[in-house]
Amino acid sequence: MDRTLIEPETPRLRLRQWRESDLAPFAALVADPQVMEFFPATLSREESDALVARFVERIAQNGWGFWAAEHKESGELIGFTGLNAPAYPLPFSPCVEIGWRLARKWWGQGLASEAARASLATGFERLGLDEIVSFTALPNRRSSAVMQRLGMREDPAGAFDHPLLAEGHPLRRHCLYRLDRATWQAQQGA
Repeated sequence: MDRTLIEPETPRLRLRQWRESDLAPFAALVADPQVMEFFPATLSREESDALVARFVERIAQNGWGFWAAEHKESGELIGFTGLNAPAYPLPFSPCVEIGWRLARKWWGQGLASEAARASLATGFERLGLDEIVSFTALPNRRSSAVMQRLGMREDPAGAFDHPLLAEGHPLRRHCLYRLDRATWQAQQGA
């Protein structure tokens, strides 16, 4: 795989390496109970900074990862989008996932889909991945809708218990969506 630093762009967004100036707005994003509704908990500033440090480390190692998503016109950090190889075992590991998280201010504008499409293009065209997956807690219909808009298909046998959530946790059961390179290429030609 190509290990050079990758920073995709879309008409409205720049997916880029994280900056010190991103830490405060990202901490506000992950402290928002609505943004974090389908995650186990909101994050403290220390937890948020540690998460960004992991993102930075993964991008430095691979050239890609969960990038800071910057709105070009305003210069504001809107959240993150990108690709990640989960470090914990999943029933479908090894895999590369696509993920996103945006501040509420930016919801409903098609930005998650726009950024995710650029991430898919990077994964399939530049990195040569055969498949990209995405998963979320079953009640998270907004993220499932983005997955569907991206042309991902729900794996009929793919519902699984997330290994990092305790037995009985209301968000433990997740759905799995998949997209392979051949399907993605066919969609691009359509």
